[in-house]
Amino acid sequence: QVQLVESGGGLVQTGDSLRLSCTASGRPFTGLALGWFRQAPGKERDFVAAISSSGVYLHYADSAKGRFTISRDNAKNTVYLEMNSLKPEDTAVYYCAADPSIATMTSKYDNIDYWGKGTLVTVSS
Repeated sequence: QVQLVESGGGLVQTGDSLRLSCTASGRPFTGLALGWFRQAPGKERDFVAAISSSGVYLHYADSAKGRFTISRDNAKNTVYLEMNSLKPEDTAVYYCAADPSIATMTSKYDNIDYWGKGTLVTVSS
């Protein structure tokens, strides 16, 4: 079992930056692909970004490219999502996810093994 705890959400203004963190516990962190998803009110959960277990392969949703950066610190069992130039449409609950497979993380979301409980990001206009 892996427990994921997100932090760093909050209320910001358009154009601001925010860094989300997700700390994992329960099993070795290094063998897991990690990702961020978000769910806006009344909408489905969407993929945002993912990073492979090695940290070499990065994947981003089109909405995140150029503005968001995913990274991981295996020594701290933590994955980050740096978000810049935030827009009101980025408002959502952001979820951290973990799975042994980067393919599952990027295309088979329903099969992802572990999820955090989410952290709310609100971007005011």
